[in-house]
Amino acid sequence: MSEQAPRELPEPGPPAAPQGRVLAAVAAGGALGALARYGALVLWPGAGGFPWTVFAVNVSGCALIGVLMVLTVERGRVTHPLVRPFLGVGMLGGFTTFSTYAAGVSDLLARQEALTALAYAAATAVAALGAVWAAAAGTRTWLDRGPRGRRGLRGSDGSRGSRGSRGSSGSRGSRGSRGEGRAA
Repeated sequence: MSEQAPRELPEPGPPAAPQGRVLAAVAAGGALGALARYGALVLWPGAGGFPWTVFAVNVSGCALIGVLMVLTVERGRVTHPLVRPFLGVGMLGGFTTFSTYAAGVSDLLARQEALTALAYAAATAVAALGAVWAAAAGTRTWLDRGPRGRRGLRGSDGSRGSRGSRGSSGSRGSRGSRGEGRAA
């Protein structure tokens, strides 16, 4: 029998909300996100060819997800337990949908526009991932430039401290910022 090294437990996050409230937050956010996506399709319907509206909705929604994850998970600036279910799972989940993206690819293939379908499928994946990364990096930079960010990231000698430091109260520990390593 081999001895296993003890595993480090994740840091606790914000207090969990009762499941009924979480479900209501997801449902309300999802309804608003779906209405926003529908509104975008009504305002900018596009006419055949590349589905620019769904592409723009998915990429912009992914950028907003990047911002939300930095604010809630990495930096803990927004800690209410219903923010991520309402905005992340609900609103942004309803706004950006894989099914609408897949339907667009399918429609292009049905119209025998295989190259456009392939370009749309690849461009959406690359642009969406790039948008999450760029928005998260931009949000981190923006937060670090503000008075709260500078104060929390400088040591007593003026040098940059760890991302998770809290000024005079010391570091949050060896894991860095709150929620690092946790899934969204």
